[in-house]
Amino acid sequence: MSIGFTEVLLILVVILLLFGGKRIPELAKAFGRASFEYKKAKEILKKEAQEFSDAVDGCVEKEEATNNAEKN
Repeated sequence: MSIGFTEVLLILVVILLLFGGKRIPELAKAFGRASFEYKKAKEILKKEAQEFSDAVDGCVEKEEATNNAEKN
C-alpha cells in the first residue's frame, strides 16, 4: 500500500488549513532540527553499542584464554 499524489496533496491541504501559512515554516524548521538530533543521537548510540560490544568481546577472549591456560 503506497500513498499516491492525491493523498499527499490532501494531507498538505489539511496541514495548511490546520496550521496556517505562517506556522508551516516554523514547523518545518522544528522538524528539521528534530531529525538532525535524532540522527546525531542514533550515531552516538551506535558508537557506544559498538564500544560495549568490543569490550565484551575482549572480556570473553580473555576468559577463554584463562580457561585454556588452566586446562593445560
